[in-house]
Parts: sequence; C-alpha cells; structure tokens
Amino acid sequence: MSRQNTTRRSLLKMALAGTALSLSMSPAFAQPISIDFWDMIWGGPTYPAAAQALVDKYNAEHPDVQVVYRSVPWTNWYETFVTAIASGSAPDLSTGAGFQAVQLYDQGAIMPVDEVVAQLDAADFAPGALDALRYDDHYVGLPWAVDLRVLFYRKDLLDAAGIAVPTNWDEFRTAAKSLTKDGKYGLVSSGDPGGMHWILASSINNGGGLFDADRKPALNGERTREALQFLTDLRADGSVSPASVGYVGDDARGAFFRGEAAFMLGGPLLADQAGDIKEQLGIVPPLAGPHGDVGTVYWVNNIMVYNQTEHPAETMAFLKWWSDNALPLWTEGKAGNLPARQSIQADAYFQDNPAVKYIIDTYLPVSKTMAAASTGTFPQLNEIDGDGFLMSLVQSIWQGQPLGDNLAAAQAHLEEIMAD
Repeated sequence: MSRQNTTRRSLLKMALAGTALSLSMSPAFAQPISIDFWDMIWGGPTYPAAAQALVDKYNAEHPDVQVVYRSVPWTNWYETFVTAIASGSAPDLSTGAGFQAVQLYDQGAIMPVDEVVAQLDAADFAPGALDALRYDDHYVGLPWAVDLRVLFYRKDLLDAAGIAVPTNWDEFRTAAKSLTKDGKYGLVSSGDPGGMHWILASSINNGGGLFDADRKPALNGERTREALQFLTDLRADGSVSPASVGYVGDDARGAFFRGEAAFMLGGPLLADQAGDIKEQLGIVPPLAGPHGDVGTVYWVNNIMVYNQTEHPAETMAFLKWWSDNALPLWTEGKAGNLPARQSIQADAYFQDNPAVKYIIDTYLPVSKTMAAASTGTFPQLNEIDGDGFLMSLVQSIWQGQPLGDNLAAAQAHLEEIMAD
C-alpha cells in the first residue's frame, strides 16, 4: 500500500471525525436561504461562465433561494473536498470525480439522492448510468454526464496509404504498423490518465477488466492479460510514438492534430477541439477483439449532496432543476463529456453533429465502467482511479518493457487496495 493512499484515507477519516465539532460551532442562519454549489471545470474557458449563467437563471426563478456557484479546478481536488469536510464548510452539493460520491458516502459525508431519482424518469438516463451510482441500496449521486473513450483516426493518413478503417484488433495492428514510417506513427498516447485509459478500454474491449464477475482483482486474468499483451505488441511493432510515455494529454492531442500519428484514443468531443483539421478526423467503429467482444470504458459524472447541508429540501430541489436544465452546459459551456439524460442527447446540438451522434448510437451502448467485469460501484474505485499505479503500468508498456513483472506488481497493488 503506497504512502499516498494511506495519507488520503487518513485525511478523510480525520475530516469526518471533526465534522460534528465544526458543525456545532457554526452559526445558524435563517432567510435568505443560501446554497453552495461547487462544480469542477468540465470544459474549456467558456464552461464556468455558462454554469454561472445557469445558476443565475435558477436564482432569478427562485428569489427565496440563492445558489452560490464556485468553480473548482482539478488540481488537488481531493484535498479541497477533504479540507472542507474537516472544517465544517463542505458545500451543499457538488460535482466531482467519477467515484468520489461512493467513497464519501461510505465515509458518511454525503447523503442519498433517492428522492430526486424517484422524481425523474429512470428510462431517460443512459443505460447503466443510474446503476453505476447505486451502492448500499441507495443512489449516492445523480448522473449528469457520461465520459467515454473513443478511437479516432486521421482520414488523410489512411487515405494516402490506401488503408481501410480497421474493424478488429488484427486489422488495427496491421494498419498501425503500416502507417508507422517517415517520422509518423500508428498511434500516439500519453503517460498520464489518458494513457491509462488504454488499459481500461482494451481490457473491456476483450471482455475483461480490472475485476472478475465476483469483484475479485483480475488484472492478470486471461482476457485482461491478453489485452495488455496486445498493447505491448503494438509498442514492440514500433507503432506507438516513443514520445507517448512522456506526454500528457494535451501533448498527445497536439501530435495527433498535427498528423504525427494515425490513431488516438480520446474523449467523445475530441473532434470539436481539432480546429481547422476537424474534418480530417474520423471515428473507428468499436473494434472487435479476438473473441468477438466490443466495448470501451466510460465514467458516470454525477452530483452529490453533502450531509452538512442545512437545507436538504432546497438543495434537492436545485439538484433536480439542474438536471432538467443542463443543456447550456454543452451548447454554451462546451462541456467535454456527453449528457447522461437521453432527452438532452436528443437535442439538435448533438443529433446534428454526425460524429457525436455516431458515438451516442454505437459506442455508448457498449461502454462499461472501471468496475468491469463486475457491476455496480464500490468505494475502492475512487482510490484506484486516482492512485497512479495503472499510469505506471501503461508507462512501462509505452517504454517497451516486458509485461510480466510490471503486471504482477500492478495486480498485487490492486489486491492491496481491495483488501483494505
């Protein structure tokens, strides 16, 4: 168990232990009701302003309630929330990392949002989105967006080489190797979480995952090992840009947009970030693995309500309103994910974008969470998502190291996390 992991858990335990004392020292306010909403930055520069405008609209429609919006950067996000809980100054509600809600619920920091889910049409949510937030027979957060990984390609590079868009792993490996020449590579990735997503996406694509159906760690399971060996083989072929191991996401995207690589795994709105070369980007259909499986990884972004709120009814009411009225987060804020609600996905903003519509229709239905090949959610996923050991594993793969010892170390670390 790493020192970083122990520190994270210790921080949270100390935070929650101090909550009762902090609350007992906090003065109580009557009218006007004030609700603090902390929102992570889910898009580019326009996102915080669009979210603030949406809050302003709610405040204008509900003069007895004042929602105070705070845009929270991703840097040190975990410590931001732990510190707030410790001081008794947690927000009434917030967005956060994909598995933040289940960990905070397990530690007693947030409350279920069952009453809001009951007021909404469950069938309106993307398949599996609500189930991904069900823990201990409660919904620990409300889905507002889904973020998945999609394989993109450069049309110009494939056309110039006379190579057809691949449909399965064998074709993809052959295409990537053929396109590696003249200073260009079959694919580019990174050594940060974007690179780690290759581990998750390829494992799910092959019918595997971090876990087996009984939620036992299975990084070394047959299907997952086969997927990781496939990534290792791509690197051995010379098809992976050697710069990938030192790249962060922006570096990899820049290289892809410059035409330095033919394939890249990215978010659903990657093409919309490509500027003038947007039309040169295509989407590879979900690849069939060697056993015929298709699939990719996705995360269910959610909103959670904190136990420290003094106004749970008003907070829940705002949560429902936010879910019902979230469209401007994309149309104006250019959020980099997709709506969790299908009624919002049906808006012309998404349906008139052929690439996004294709992803909604073909990739989203075969997406699974990091819990695969098990189901549901559990607190350890938050630690797994932020720990870094999977980034270390993909870095070793992109460096061309043999899989064996590195995979064994990653499996052992995963077992430690799950045993805690």
